[in-house]
Amino acid sequence: MSRRHDPAKRLRAADTPALKDPALLRRLLRAKDRMDAASDEAWPIARLAAVSGVSEAYFARSFKRAFGVPPHRYLLTRRIEQATTLLRDTDLDITDIAFATGWASLGTFGRIFRDITGMSPGAMRVEARARPGALDRVPACALKAAQRPALTSAVLEKRRAEGEAIVRPSSTREVS
Repeated sequence: MSRRHDPAKRLRAADTPALKDPALLRRLLRAKDRMDAASDEAWPIARLAAVSGVSEAYFARSFKRAFGVPPHRYLLTRRIEQATTLLRDTDLDITDIAFATGWASLGTFGRIFRDITGMSPGAMRVEARARPGALDRVPACALKAAQRPALTSAVLEKRRAEGEAIVRPSSTREVS
């Protein structure tokens, strides 16, 4: 059995002080709230650890144990969630949405958005507008929760796994 899927390890991780120390949980929630309030800003581990008042390594481990995902993946989820809302509810250009949600590059935004949601930002906007009024009566909090991307694996891991499934054509050159 690999270490990655060892259920005993998960039980040990659930028993760590990060989940039992209320003061640490408050500090982690403070960092999480800051990311939620300003998801368009850069949130390196050093900044988050400073907000929480703990070391960088301890913050990263504790955050993952407390919330189930690393801080960077949590931030990606929030940015994609916000971008999806802006695509659906506004007429902003996709470039403006990318920069408004914290991406430094339109290309990176488009690639990550597609990797996480399965469609490009433009396709997401077209699909959302194809069914006008369908979501008007759903409370915003329920809509966000239902459309929240599930980032159980890193985007790069997902891309690598999909790439391995693609069979590359063999070279047409002959080896002499």
